Amino acid sequence: MSRPPHHRDGGFQNNHGDFEPKSLADVLRWRWNAARQGLPPRPQIPTPTQPADLGFIRANTGTVQQPAVTWIGHATVLAQLGGLNLLTDPIFSERASPLSFAGPKRAQPPGVALAELPHIDAVLVSHNHYDHLDLASCRALAAQAGGSPLFIVPLGLRAWFQARGMARVAELDWWQGERLGGADIVLVPAQHWSARGLNDRMKTLWGGFAVFAPDCQLFFAGDTGYSRDFADIRARFAERQQDGGFDIALIPIGAYEPRWFMQDQHVNVEEALKIHADLGAKASLGVHWGSFELTDEALDEPPRQLQRQRAELGLPEEAFFTLAIGATRRLPRRR
Repeated sequence: MSRPPHHRDGGFQNNHGDFEPKSLADVLRWRWNAARQGLPPRPQIPTPTQPADLGFIRANTGTVQQPAVTWIGHATVLAQLGGLNLLTDPIFSERASPLSFAGPKRAQPPGVALAELPHIDAVLVSHNHYDHLDLASCRALAAQAGGSPLFIVPLGLRAWFQARGMARVAELDWWQGERLGGADIVLVPAQHWSARGLNDRMKTLWGGFAVFAPDCQLFFAGDTGYSRDFADIRARFAERQQDGGFDIALIPIGAYEPRWFMQDQHVNVEEALKIHADLGAKASLGVHWGSFELTDEALDEPPRQLQRQRAELGLPEEAFFTLAIGATRRLPRRR
């Protein structure tokens, strides 16, 4: 049996063009230019925050549950649908780094603290970069009252979790799914890469997630550059979405400058809007901005760009919106 084309000797690759990791010289050139130009600029305004509606979040369960998403910060979203509490790419630590004293520091605290979360049924991990797979956060979730969530991860990451004492793990290839309660959770392709050190590039898979529950269908892009993958995803799930596309898509809108360095791995706002269109999503939430300074644009530039470009396309605000950290958006139940 032939192996899938994204499986390569000793690792993985993207569907629509191989990812070529940048050289050390490229990294140094980027960082030198950023320092010389004083980048990233200071944000004009702090990332908006508001107190989380903990009463709603904790009561929103079981048969009375209303589909809802709460932005905790960066790519971490609490998604409540299908009678489940799902958490995407949880990072609650002060830094997105292997070191507690260095690396990108959080600009705003998480919108919901770990101790304030409802019981999490599953954690959707898109890939192993430090701003998406945070060991301390995962260990805290594994120790939650009532038992560990199910960690749903791309190929190659089960061993990482189990070696660190987290045994409840489902490992998926692209297009494979896991049934949880009344929901199907499917790992879908993204254009990205993986590494946690210098010697493990591309050795574990990456991806996004499509979640199909009777009351809501959710898409989470993880980290990604722009590619034909999103049109492929829409075509793949056309029969499951005859009454409309994803009810909510979680799409990154930040960490995109400079384009010569970031384009293959992170979308900008223009490309995020293309993903929204390619998916045929009913609504999209812009994530992956406002928490950690990872690249050369200001922390508050992505939502300004989204507002401007959305207006140029004639899209209403509710079609592709942002939230304050801690805010919840309630969603209509799917018919």
